[in-house]
Amino acid sequence: MKIAKRILVTGGAGFLGSNLCERLLKENHEVLCVDNFFTGARSNIATLMSNPGFELLNHDICIPLNAEVDEIYNLACPASPIHYQQTPVQTAKTNVTGAINMLDLAKLLHAKILQASTSEVYGNPAVHPQTESYWGHVNPIGIRACYDEGKRCAETFFFDYYRQHRFPIKVVRIFNTYGPRMSLNDGRVIATFIVQALNGEPITIFGDGNQTRSFCYVDDLIDALIRVMDTDDAFTGPVNIGNPHEITIANLAQLIKELVGSKSAIEFRPLPDDDPRQRSPDIALANSQIGWRPVTDLHEGLLLTISYFDKMLANNR
Repeated sequence: MKIAKRILVTGGAGFLGSNLCERLLKENHEVLCVDNFFTGARSNIATLMSNPGFELLNHDICIPLNAEVDEIYNLACPASPIHYQQTPVQTAKTNVTGAINMLDLAKLLHAKILQASTSEVYGNPAVHPQTESYWGHVNPIGIRACYDEGKRCAETFFFDYYRQHRFPIKVVRIFNTYGPRMSLNDGRVIATFIVQALNGEPITIFGDGNQTRSFCYVDDLIDALIRVMDTDDAFTGPVNIGNPHEITIANLAQLIKELVGSKSAIEFRPLPDDDPRQRSPDIALANSQIGWRPVTDLHEGLLLTISYFDKMLANNR
């Protein structure tokens, strides 16, 4: 039986954070959810508020934080281009200053800390699929750099703190994830396609649609985060977490259209700057270190996500 812990989750009212908080509470841990609600939503944690083990703190992690906790999951940061490109300076600060503040807290407490890094550290990759040993191909001054380079810099601080101060760290590189509690205006491809299909609007594909992505259902992702946190201190990562099954964006649009039963037309738009052509994780390390592979089929996960968005749209009508 696991020992109950007090666990801090930054970005805890976000898509991934709220799902993680819910899972940790189900495992009988106490959860301190920290969020400034820039992209997080109170509706994501509404069902958790009555749980006596749940505590909410409205706080920006760019400001130092004091708390007594056993573990820290650092998930705070806008993850959608539509959000982080609106406030690039604040995004970079959240990635870097926020990470430093959480590392300082972990150092003070000698608490285990997990950094939610991203597949965006690989940029527009010249290696496919991406392994953890690949250093990436990132534009440091492009419109995505506040997020891409911010996450890369956060990884640097995590490993420098680890080498200098010797407290337990974990770094996971999260690939495209989807599922319930994504925002209606998320801007990422699955959310956008589903909302467009449900509303009968044109489904907009940027580029020729031949670029590929791989999509991991949120429950599988949360399972991996907890498994990584539970490894012994010798394992730091970075470790890729994602679904290695690739699909083209054009095929994804057609699949969502069919699952929704939509008559939406499919339209093509110019490709944004620095948008990667291919993205798929090599998950051999996750499989060997934590015995993890995603188990949710894309069709199954999309149906669950479509049902969630359908209810959300109905409530907003």
